[in-house]
Amino acid sequence: MLSGSLVSLGLDKNNFDLLMEIYEKALNQTFDTLMQVKSGLSKIYNYEVINNISKRIKTPESIINKMEKKHYEVSFKNIIDNIDDVAGIRIACPVKGDIYSVIDIIKKLPNIEVIEMKDYIAKPKKSGYSGYHLIIQTPVEIDDQKVPVKVEIQVRTMAMDFWATNEHKVRYKSEKKLSKLDSKKLTAYAKLINIIDDKIMEIYHKQELA
Repeated sequence: MLSGSLVSLGLDKNNFDLLMEIYEKALNQTFDTLMQVKSGLSKIYNYEVINNISKRIKTPESIINKMEKKHYEVSFKNIIDNIDDVAGIRIACPVKGDIYSVIDIIKKLPNIEVIEMKDYIAKPKKSGYSGYHLIIQTPVEIDDQKVPVKVEIQVRTMAMDFWATNEHKVRYKSEKKLSKLDSKKLTAYAKLINIIDDKIMEIYHKQELA
């Protein structure tokens, strides 16, 4: 069914699979690098500066839906040029202050070039979502050539990660449309989580100065 859909959109399945393999290679090598960062930070600070790192590749259906939603012609070129989150990594930190420490390290990592940054901590989204997003490029070896491949990295607190994961499920993964009232509730909960994050960070700072 999917193979037929790809063909009808002008995408050869074998070439599509090859493109996904390239994204997966970029994803895995970036993930491995970040896991090393996680381990190193734990040894230096004696606590988990990074609590968790997860990774995912967008499904073909999700890629096509996003392209159609953004009114892009479905083509390999437009996937590569315009869909920045085909490969994605999420990093969860205990508190907001840790996020900026992790971002500073990512910027200095070899084989990673930051090409775009969005700070939703300083300026949360209308939904209340808070986090820091990076679009990076990492070189992937293909036929003895190194090709830069984009990976999106999202860094947020554990509390906001909990909210964002569940907000995505109820808003986008459910067949039933979210009511305006429940949408407002989710926004209010996000704002509350941001307040809690700030209060916990204040306690962290007091302990550091004690």
